Amino acid sequence: MAADNTAIRTTALAKSFGDAPALKGVDLSIAKGELTVLLGLSGSGKSTLLRCLNGLHSITSGEATVLGTELHKAPSRKLRALRAKVGFIFQHFNLVGRLTCLENVLIGAAGRIRGPRYGLLSYSKSHRREALGYLERVGLGELAFQRADSLSGGQQQRVAIARALMQKPAVILADEPVASLDPQNSANVMDLLFQVCLENKITVVCTLHQVDLALQWADRIVGLRNGEKVLDARASELDKDRVLEIYQQLEPTGQAAAQ
Repeated sequence: MAADNTAIRTTALAKSFGDAPALKGVDLSIAKGELTVLLGLSGSGKSTLLRCLNGLHSITSGEATVLGTELHKAPSRKLRALRAKVGFIFQHFNLVGRLTCLENVLIGAAGRIRGPRYGLLSYSKSHRREALGYLERVGLGELAFQRADSLSGGQQQRVAIARALMQKPAVILADEPVASLDPQNSANVMDLLFQVCLENKITVVCTLHQVDLALQWADRIVGLRNGEKVLDARASELDKDRVLEIYQQLEPTGQAAAQ
């Protein structure tokens, strides 16, 4: 992969919390505009890896470069500048429930404007038009002035995606974005992330537990087990049985053969 087409690269990336290792020497290279899904059991290191990639977790050892910023040696100001280019979508949406959908989306512009903003009219008309455009992009333009906490889970996650787009990111990190959604809304959110990746040429790294969704929507699938990378392949080259091997617990060979 050409260096100038690489959005994210890690080399021997390790992260420990005290004496407990969470990531153990992960090598990864993700191209610009690619949708990569991280799969693995809870505690495998998926969420830790995402938080290392936007500087929320410091790296214990190894190297990580995101959009040209070397996280392993970047000062705080460079990390803050990087976070302005990296959108983050959370499992539980992280919307401000009492605010309207439009106001929640406008929060995504905070890194691009100076000074605090309080209320809808404190944002410029151009920002309000832009935010409304992103709500329309995720199919919620008619709900712009409705309180966020009155929406369904699937609708709230689409507002969260619109907020991330308002940030004008080059990379979106999505941590279990469909974990609390029903199958239909899960498919809708994954389709939206796929379209965003394709149309806006945004690099998306998404953690999931749903193997079927990963195989359907991902360009690449990376499997983690106990903090180590155990799979890295194009989704088109994989089948469900191969992917499910990620979830097998480590066992002595003799014991596994006897079962």
